[in-house]
Amino acid sequence: MALGSRHPSGTVVSRIRESVGSVVVGNEHALELLLVALLCRGHALVEDVPGVGKTLLARSFARVLGCDFRRVQLTPDVMPSDITGSSVFNQATAGFEFRPGPVFTQVLLADEVNRATPRTQSALLEAMEERQVTIDGETRMLPEPFLVLATQNPVELEGTFPLPEAQLDRFLVRVALGYPDRGEEHDILRRFERDDVPGLAPVTDPAGLLALQRQRADVVVGDDVLAYLLDVVRATREDDRLTLGASPRAALALHRSCQARALLDDRSYVLPDDVKALAVPVLAHRINLGASARLRGTSATGIVLEILERTVVPVEDEDEDEIGTGS
Repeated sequence: MALGSRHPSGTVVSRIRESVGSVVVGNEHALELLLVALLCRGHALVEDVPGVGKTLLARSFARVLGCDFRRVQLTPDVMPSDITGSSVFNQATAGFEFRPGPVFTQVLLADEVNRATPRTQSALLEAMEERQVTIDGETRMLPEPFLVLATQNPVELEGTFPLPEAQLDRFLVRVALGYPDRGEEHDILRRFERDDVPGLAPVTDPAGLLALQRQRADVVVGDDVLAYLLDVVRATREDDRLTLGASPRAALALHRSCQARALLDDRSYVLPDDVKALAVPVLAHRINLGASARLRGTSATGIVLEILERTVVPVEDEDEDEIGTGS
């Protein structure tokens, strides 16, 4: 039974996609991954070259969601307090008062996260994980929903502090925008030739998004699909080319992401196609290649795709109208 028969999720999602698409040309898959991260209360690592629309996508996404949006440019001299906020002495009251940092928002774009020092990276990732910050012994909760879109440039490596594996594991999905094709780039030039960005109006609000997050947990993952998901995850731990396989946190992330994708497709159940579609963006940044594999030009994405090709996929049993195991 489609979720749309009981909930307005399908209508809301289609309106979000339509509104963002009126400004951002292409990148439908990237938008879907951002929605998956949002519904799973996760965060997204956006990795691509400058100038492909990362900031525009994040800003447009926040606006149609009816959420507050902040952007912070991370550089080596940015301190943790520049992200979380700090207590400042107020001469008028002769006391200290807390001034919140940019992390106190609902959608935060952390630009070039790998240019921040490890200490600042840790402060941001702690806020992402705990959804709170503690300053001067006082804990302050972050608003809900809370989504961090962190970008890193894979080209400019000088002066960067790459995220270690344990921190990469905190990101639910990794998103790559890529260059637009010729037709899409033509539309970009026509759409923005007058230097003005089309206005966007919210199509939902934070309360509606929190309701969608709760609906995500109701999506059913059948036993056969769950077994298939686990086969894919565990295969990364048994591949000799990898020194680090996907963790149990990665398995849980893939499980929740598949639920979210089903909800976005207005389904009340997960299909094997959901696992196939999300295995790379959820797992590839969480595994680590050995030296010999890197020398041979093997990529984490390629290994995940190979695992998907050789893993037995559940198929639908036409007689019983349910998912069963097949070749």
